[in-house]
Amino acid sequence: MRDFNYAVLKNKKWDNEIIAYIAQIHEHKAKQELFLKQKPQELEKLVEIAKVQSTESSNEIEGIRTTNTRLKQLVSEKTTPKNRDEEEIAGYRDVLNILHESYEYIPIIPNYILQLHKLLYSHSSKAIGGTFKNVQNYISGTDRNGKNYTIFTPLSPIETPIAIEKICKEFNNAIAKNDVDPLILIPIFIHDFLCIHPFLDGNGRMSRLLTTLLLYRCGYLVGKYISLETKIAKTKSLYYDALAQSQIGWEMGKDNIESFIKYLLGTILSAYRDFEERVSMVSLKVPAIKMVEKAISTIIGKFTKSTIIELCPSLSAKSIESALKKLAIEEQIKKCGAGKNTFYIKNDNYGNYKQKN
Repeated sequence: MRDFNYAVLKNKKWDNEIIAYIAQIHEHKAKQELFLKQKPQELEKLVEIAKVQSTESSNEIEGIRTTNTRLKQLVSEKTTPKNRDEEEIAGYRDVLNILHESYEYIPIIPNYILQLHKLLYSHSSKAIGGTFKNVQNYISGTDRNGKNYTIFTPLSPIETPIAIEKICKEFNNAIAKNDVDPLILIPIFIHDFLCIHPFLDGNGRMSRLLTTLLLYRCGYLVGKYISLETKIAKTKSLYYDALAQSQIGWEMGKDNIESFIKYLLGTILSAYRDFEERVSMVSLKVPAIKMVEKAISTIIGKFTKSTIIELCPSLSAKSIESALKKLAIEEQIKKCGAGKNTFYIKNDNYGNYKQKN
């Protein structure tokens, strides 16, 4: 079986790109502490938006969907699931809520990972929650001719419990010794988890939930305010490419993990940058129209009302609708489409308009 030894990582030399990512994330983490102390009420508005986005995006990656209205109702627990997809969405919501509320009390050990997986399927009729796989699973792809092929063969069911126990032990020991930066350990743990592929279903969603848990426990709380799952969903092909590249030679301990580390650290850094931008928006003490103008000035290409709601969480949807209508009348932006397909674009004179104001 593949051996796991995170202690040797303290002697490994990482390239400049990884070092730069780590340094920048550390800087943002220091600012995070200041924001949490100074603006707790404003940040709560970001939490609710991130919960919906994380639940939607992580399930969307796996092809699990519902309508926007149903999604918001499920996340806010104002309705109950009415089909299989919604059952799994509700399960993800429950696990995410537990992580937000109790991450300090959820140790990284197999029993708790199994409990989280059980909760993920707590609304489902599938009798697979909370147990490791009992048959061999495969990571498959489809070629241009529509034929399925095996990309990667995870560990066997017999090897799985031992392997999960081992990576948990190695991670906890390395964190306790503080010889290796957590920002190196977290991607490596998640990569090993995905290569083990311990469950019959839900491995991808569990890997993203565990990423959130590990980051929270190491003091990186950005995923609470900016959805990491949404960023992964938007760069899904890069995510799968980095994972596939890092899996080569994994069975023999000859894998090169750097591409996956870079991908995950880049995602975390991007989230921190968004976090600081959103904090600056919720801190603005200006009329709604000015806040919406500022948000639009940061956007490239087309945008929707939902985009502005995300950028201006302190404003109500009605205020944002009024601001967009006013800017459209003033011909600073152009409304396109209708109904659910409505979007906006900035007119060519938008920048000049902003400079005059």
